[in-house]
Amino acid sequence: MEGELAQMGQFIGAGLTAFGMGGAAIGVGNVAGNYLAGALRNPSAAAGQTATLFIGIAFAEALGIFSFLVALLLMFAV
Repeated sequence: MEGELAQMGQFIGAGLTAFGMGGAAIGVGNVAGNYLAGALRNPSAAAGQTATLFIGIAFAEALGIFSFLVALLLMFAV
């Protein structure tokens, strides 16, 4: 009985980490959308902000990857 309860807790925790992955998707969309809005307002400055775009996407995506790793640890760690 206790083993089943612990396994249920692992799966619930792994499911809750999906919020972290969803937050990363929202973050990437927000970064890309703001870049596009700025690029449409001032196309000549868009080329200079491309590196900043990729850095922002990388930081937002890293949070999703960390969340995914936590989910894997919760599911498969003993």
